This record gives sequence, structure tokens and C-alpha cells, in this order.
Amino acid sequence: MLSTSDLNTTEKMAKTIASGESLKGQDLYAANFNNLDLSQVILSQATLVRASFKNTVLTTADLSQADLRGADLSNAILTQANLTGACLFRANLRGADLSRAQLTDAQLQWAMYDSRTLFPEEFAFKTSGAIGPWANLNGAALNTANLRYADLQGASLLGAYLGGADLTGANLSGARLSQADLRKALLTGASLRNTRLNGVNLIGTDLRAVDFTGAEFEHLESVAGADFTLAQGLTEEQRSLILSQPSDALDTKHMLTQRTTRDSLGKRHSS
Repeated sequence: MLSTSDLNTTEKMAKTIASGESLKGQDLYAANFNNLDLSQVILSQATLVRASFKNTVLTTADLSQADLRGADLSNAILTQANLTGACLFRANLRGADLSRAQLTDAQLQWAMYDSRTLFPEEFAFKTSGAIGPWANLNGAALNTANLRYADLQGASLLGAYLGGADLTGANLSGARLSQADLRKALLTGASLRNTRLNGVNLIGTDLRAVDFTGAEFEHLESVAGADFTLAQGLTEEQRSLILSQPSDALDTKHMLTQRTTRDSLGKRHSS
């Protein structure tokens, strides 16, 4: 039986693949398969938790029922691969080519994809639970999730729970976030261009340098302790709406920056 220690180098891995040996059911936790040609490799039922397959060729590979939780498959080529019943929870699928792959009963909850990811034509990736452009994540429980620089353009996040989530630099352009819970979320430098934000909860939210150009909101549940420093694109009407919140909310300090919501908008409390 092969162990993870036996696969520490790409040379050993290549030799194993060249020999045609099956890796079915192997425990390959956190193994490094980056940049290898693993076409037709048999990894069915293998434990591949946190394994790395960056830029790896997995054409027609058998990954059925494999445990790929947290695996990095960024830019991997998985054309015609068998991923039937595979667990891809939290896997990184950014830039992966899954065209013509078999994804029947595959679990993609919280897997990350982007606009470069290619799915099979018939696969309903928008409702698969995966996180990426145009995904349907209404009501999703994403509290404290690491979504730094995530591509969520056009995603539907109505009523989603994003409290404490790290959305630093995320692309939320055109997303629907109405009634979402963004308490204490980090959105520094994020794009909220043309985003719908009606009724969101912004208690303690870090909104520094956020681009609000074209964003829509008529009501905000709360802005207590939200930091809008260097935010771009807010209209005067929207600024007035924020500043119409109760004084105790506007004068609440953000936990990290120690700046009040009022001061972050450049408005001092009038005496």
C-alpha cells in the first residue's frame, strides 16, 4: 500500500502513474499532485482531503466517490473525468475545466468557482451549493466563511447569513443581497457596483474603500459601527439615508478601526 510519505515528490508520483498502478481507496491526505499528467488515473474512493491538483491534467480520471474536501483543483483539466458521488465540499475549482465530466451525486457545497470554470453543459452549477458567479445562495449560512476575492458577480444572496464573513476584495457586482445579514463582515475593497442591498444589516461591517457605484438600497436594517471610510459611489441621497439612522447607531465605533459610522462618512456630530 502506498502512503502519503511515498508520494512526496513529483518524480515518485509520475513513476506510480506510469506503472498503471491503481490508487483506489488510498489515503492521500494533503498530497501534492501539482502540474502532473494524471490522465486516466484511478483514484476512486481515495481520501484526497486538502490535496493539491493545481494545473494537473486529470482527463478521464476516475475520482468517483473520492473525498476531495478542501482540495485545490484550480486550473486542473478534468474533462470527461468521473466524479460521480465525489465530495468536493470547499474545494477550489477556480479555472478548472470540468467539461463533459460526470458529476452525478457529487457534493459541491461551498466549492469555489469563477468565471473561468467550465462545467458540463447540463450541470446545474448555479443551484449546486457552490460559490461563484450567478450562484443561487439565497438564505445560505455563510457565517465566518473565507470568501476573500471571491467572484460572486450576479449571485443571488437574498437573506443570506454572512455575519463575520471575510469578503475582502470580493466581486459582488450585480449581486442581490437584500435582507442579508452582513454583521461584522469584512468587505474592504469589495465591489458592490449595481448591487441590491435593501434591508441589509450592517452592524460593525467593514466597508472601507467599497465601490457602491449604482448600488440600490431604500432601507438599511442597521448601520451601527459600520465603517464607510473611502467608500466610493454613494449618492448624496444614499448618504443622507445612512445619516438619518438613530444617533446612537451613527456614533457607535467600529470594533477594529475605532471609527464611528458618522465620522467614516465625514460627518461630525452637530452640537
